[in-house]
Amino acid sequence: MPEGHSMGSGADAQAELEREAAYGTFPLLKEERTWSGWDFTWVNTALAIATWAFLVGGSTALMVGFQQGVAAMIIGNTIGLGFMVLASVVASQRYGSEQYTLLRGAFGVIGVAILVFTVILVTEMGWSSLLAIMAGRAASQVLSTATGIELDQYGPAVTVGGLIAIGIAWFVLSRGPVMIGRFNKWIAPGLALVTVIMFVFLVANTSWSTLMDAAPLAPFDDDTLSFMVAVEFNVGVGVSWYPVMGSLARMTVSRKAAVWPAFGGLLVATLIAQIVGMGAALTLGDSDPTLWMVPFGGPLLGGAVLLFIAFANITSMSSIVYSTILALRQSSGKLLARVPWKVLSALFFALPAILAFFPQFMYEQFMVFVSVSGAFLTAVCGVALADYFILRRQRLDLRELHLGQKGTLYAYPSGINIAGVLGLLVGAGFYLWLYNPITLETQPIFSAITASFPAAIVAAVVYLVTTKLFNRSRVARPDQQPTRTQHQPAQQQEATS
Repeated sequence: MPEGHSMGSGADAQAELEREAAYGTFPLLKEERTWSGWDFTWVNTALAIATWAFLVGGSTALMVGFQQGVAAMIIGNTIGLGFMVLASVVASQRYGSEQYTLLRGAFGVIGVAILVFTVILVTEMGWSSLLAIMAGRAASQVLSTATGIELDQYGPAVTVGGLIAIGIAWFVLSRGPVMIGRFNKWIAPGLALVTVIMFVFLVANTSWSTLMDAAPLAPFDDDTLSFMVAVEFNVGVGVSWYPVMGSLARMTVSRKAAVWPAFGGLLVATLIAQIVGMGAALTLGDSDPTLWMVPFGGPLLGGAVLLFIAFANITSMSSIVYSTILALRQSSGKLLARVPWKVLSALFFALPAILAFFPQFMYEQFMVFVSVSGAFLTAVCGVALADYFILRRQRLDLRELHLGQKGTLYAYPSGINIAGVLGLLVGAGFYLWLYNPITLETQPIFSAITASFPAAIVAAVVYLVTTKLFNRSRVARPDQQPTRTQHQPAQQQEATS
């Protein structure tokens, strides 16, 4: 064989490996991880300060006033982000793999697929549709200001704007994680500045005393219960980052560059935007800046801010969908492995595009959506923490993980680890028993312990006990840091399976 041809083939193979690492399920090697701590901070900041964060603040204002609301948001997000980061970021950064491959030990290959195609897919499609609708509302308000025509806040212009946002998000997403990181490096600092500007406008056009004295919009008769529901809602918001953080954290160069930027970036940026949204809801009756930014900031500045926020929603969508599609590919076996990335990402946006035609429904059901999805994600985090930190002592076998059912360590009957599934169901059921977000019924103990953290503990205990009874032999193997030679056999096995 000619030498030139041999070198070309080698280059093609290396390029294919790099594409698979970015768009497929292969672990990233250390030299393939490009995000510093600052890069990851900007990614998380851009994710956190999308307009949904203002809506979270407005929903918190239903239950508590400003001072209690700030406390509820700090407590809730700190708890939720704390165990979310430990459950997703730590292992993914260490092994350079998205968390769904790493969950095969806890749930089994088919168990992970069931989880991804139900809980994860529904959750991330819901968030994507909300971001698209909010971008559409921002664009609609700018159009209304420019033309002088009053447009319905849930009307056709919002749907059209949402569909355009989805199209742009698909374009950004199709360029891969590097493009997403480049956008976020510029978007995130601007978003932080814009949010501070909005808060200044808010206080200047109302007053600090009005803000501090504002009463909650729709509290329970029991003040303690109202506060705990507000805390619980914000815990759910913190946990809701679980589906995307592992896939993003694997791009970072070190654990230090992953853990603290994930926790701190999301916490600080989320709190800033949520406080603005809560303040607006308490003083103006609506948390959505698309309704009050132009009247307060003027047509030029207000319109520019809204357009910037709309584009930030688009970059947030891109990051969310990137992680979700990686999960879909990883868990689908041969079903989606050969579907081109651009086609698969376009298919994902089909349901969010349909939901864009129902903006009012998505807004009105926001708090229920966050809490119900949080019930299941909390339980997933509990199982993941127990599996990685307690059961396997932070030691995973990458080759066996990628072999899945064709290996031995993570191959379970019918591909399902009953311990993980049982832990998930019992944990989520315990959450919904303590607090039903649809009917708002609670157990008396909820006012003392809330629901998310206890549900995570219950899921973890059930998982560990069931594992001890049925899967004791499928636990620890020596730690393997990923190198190309170590994980290549597993990749080759996956490619031929």
